[in-house]
Amino acid sequence: METEANKTPQAKESLKPVPKLGFRRFSAVQLLIALGLFFIWAPFVEEIEGGDLIVSGLFSLVLLAGVVAVADSKRVLVIAIVLAIPAIAGRWINHFRPDLIPPAVFLASGLILIAFVVGNLLRFVFRAPSVNTEVLCASISAYLMLGLMWTMAYWLVDQLTPGGAFSYNTNAETRSMNGFTGFYFSFITLSTVGYGDITPVSRIARWLAAIEAMTGLLYVAVLISRLVSLYSTPKSNDS
Repeated sequence: METEANKTPQAKESLKPVPKLGFRRFSAVQLLIALGLFFIWAPFVEEIEGGDLIVSGLFSLVLLAGVVAVADSKRVLVIAIVLAIPAIAGRWINHFRPDLIPPAVFLASGLILIAFVVGNLLRFVFRAPSVNTEVLCASISAYLMLGLMWTMAYWLVDQLTPGGAFSYNTNAETRSMNGFTGFYFSFITLSTVGYGDITPVSRIARWLAAIEAMTGLLYVAVLISRLVSLYSTPKSNDS
């Protein structure tokens, strides 16, 4: 019988364990870049010819970047893909055939997906042992994704109760929360600025605006305290 010492190099090489496929978190920098492209270009291109196609592409890019950014395990990746398929596919089908799928379908799916991505980003931030580029980019991305999530929520409410959810106190022609109008109102509310040119009227719209304002305040307060704690902990341990 062949002993371990008598085994040829080829036999020893064949006995090496096969490396398993591993999952690692995609750099949050790429997610932040995708969000930056969407937020910078979407408001300007949606009014030009073919702008809706560009916005749909940028929106899909953000969702895909979010899926990959939180895919640190096979289970998370599978859940994110399952949530992303109806959101992205529904967006494109609604773009080309709005008679087949109403906006409420991809809006509801997108809301669930973005909430899942934000939850995993925050889990990464609060479990991080120290502050680095990944933690900072994940923190900023989570904040921007929160604003995007409420943008879709306002659009969904406006779709379900057209003309009865919001009051527009301006002379602008747009009287809908889709596109840049919902984006503008969401981040104005998230930052608790509140110019008053768009006012939530229905109960669900007021509830969403109140929750978003509280989330914006608590997010900044809790996140800053967490980052300061992470930044100061290594120094205190070294002393």
